[in-house]
Amino acid sequence: MKLVSLGEILWDVFPDREELGGAAFNLAFHASRLGNEVIFISAVGDDPRGARARQKATKLGLETNFIQTNPDAPTGVVTVTLDAARQPSFVLERPAAYDRVTLTGRQLETLAAADPDWICFGTLSFVSPVNLATLRRLIEACPRARRLFDVNLRVGSWSEALVRELLPLAHVVKLNESEMETLGAVMSGTRATLCVTCAERGCIIDGVAVPGYRVRVADAVGAGDSFSAALAHGLSQGLPPVQAAGFANRVGAIVTSRRGGTPFWTPEEAAALTNR
Repeated sequence: MKLVSLGEILWDVFPDREELGGAAFNLAFHASRLGNEVIFISAVGDDPRGARARQKATKLGLETNFIQTNPDAPTGVVTVTLDAARQPSFVLERPAAYDRVTLTGRQLETLAAADPDWICFGTLSFVSPVNLATLRRLIEACPRARRLFDVNLRVGSWSEALVRELLPLAHVVKLNESEMETLGAVMSGTRATLCVTCAERGCIIDGVAVPGYRVRVADAVGAGDSFSAALAHGLSQGLPPVQAAGFANRVGAIVTSRRGGTPFWTPEEAAALTNR
């Protein structure tokens, strides 16, 4: 499978450490862990955090050819706090370098020649009109690609109007229970495959409940992003939606059991996970 992820790259600033993340970046990393060919498109600032981001991305096994340098804004940063249940909350610093991502004609030709199976995107980055235009150009250049919209609402970084604009672009839409409650009326009209994640209880895909897996929670950062990567992977392998979602539940559980948004794990670990 070939997957393109377009969106944010940023540093998750925990009380005791910084880790490279961002929903789009995390999704790209986890897709690569599944053995897929991944193209990640974003931007960092011309600053020390930007240089470290490139180095870390390379160390994590991702190509950086499409990570641009934006000299007019700093590399993205988000402050992360965990509640008693190890669930994260986020405070974003904007503007950030990833708010302005463009693609040249030659880059679009390269992406079209790659003929990706999936284009994945969220909401946060596309508050920026520049990024929304880039997404539309990417979709036009790669018409065969299926598209996954991982809704990922963040305070101050979405609007109902934006969600309504992004929804028709997607073949698969993934969101969590809280987001579904917020956007229920909006989602009711979508024709896409709809997947709602329900933490340890699993998920609901096209109205069918798929049970989850119990693990000791380290933190839930990146769990939803890994779920999305695994869901796209499973669907590309020809699995029926319920089976693909079951596999995605396993991957999300493994990531939840480890610290940070991009912990190392193997597909074999996910496949072996049980509730016994």
